[in-house]
Amino acid sequence: MTELRKDPIVGRWVIISTERGRRPHDFPQEKIVRQEGFCPLCPGSERMTPPEILVYQNADPAGGGGWTLRVVPNKFPALRIEGDLGKAGEGIYDKMNGIGAHEVVIETERHDIDFFDLPEERVADVLRAYRERTLDLKKDQRFKSVIIFKNYGSAAGASLTHSHSQLIALPVVPKRVMEEMTGCRDYLRFRDRCLLCDIIVQEMEQKVRIVEESMEFLAYSPYAPRFPFETWIVPKRHQCAYEMIEEEQIRSLAAIFRRTLRKLKLALEDPPFNFIVHSAAFQAGAAEFYHWHIEIMPKLTKVAGFEWGSGFYINPTPPEEAAKFLRELPG
Repeated sequence: MTELRKDPIVGRWVIISTERGRRPHDFPQEKIVRQEGFCPLCPGSERMTPPEILVYQNADPAGGGGWTLRVVPNKFPALRIEGDLGKAGEGIYDKMNGIGAHEVVIETERHDIDFFDLPEERVADVLRAYRERTLDLKKDQRFKSVIIFKNYGSAAGASLTHSHSQLIALPVVPKRVMEEMTGCRDYLRFRDRCLLCDIIVQEMEQKVRIVEESMEFLAYSPYAPRFPFETWIVPKRHQCAYEMIEEEQIRSLAAIFRRTLRKLKLALEDPPFNFIVHSAAFQAGAAEFYHWHIEIMPKLTKVAGFEWGSGFYINPTPPEEAAKFLRELPG
């Protein structure tokens, strides 16, 4: 029977359409096609990107030297770092200059390998780069938050196939971040506890939506997922912001993140996907009530008129079924 489920964090309702039940093979996929020829993110093409902000070098003499990860400003940024905010009013309307930072994390020097196929230590390097860049951008008083995300496949918004992810620092707090922080703050006022901490406890007790688990992290299908096989990864220790992650957590996250993405790739035949690191806004006083996490969303269905008009999402795969299918796969 179809169910209405309420997301406890933002209060969003989701329709779990079990009568439309979809198994992984029921979602047709656009195959990822590797670009041939010139790639601006490959070694030897460094002059085709802006000067690097961060670089990790190959420390293994047998590896032939060279870089293994680079962070560069986006050549076509959504926001530009130069200038001031120039906040102004125009009658009832507010505006400001498009100030921010838009960076590209080139996750590997190899064009023929994806993020989830890197060795765990190299995945950990990507996570370290996220932390390092966030801590640096946080020093800029113009910025209120940082969004870290990856688009994999053209259907998910990727324009280059060389494995990369992005960071955008914003001079405002995005609506989605505000909604999450408001939901978590309200829960703390009502229960005097962190909402995500309580979700972790309940998911570990019920065990029906867990995909992967380690000492430090839990990967699970959320109770009210917007999309089929949507998967969240959350730290078991309470931390409000991603940049608070510690070294032992990075190694643990690299392992569970890699396994989870590989399960999704195997189950769904290499689907396009997005992942987003959800972290508290800077200077938000969110230490008690917010809990950072990563949301992974395979692009298996299309958002159409009803979803846009109502704010509802229709998900044809119950999260319990998705989690069970993924849990039983090798990682």
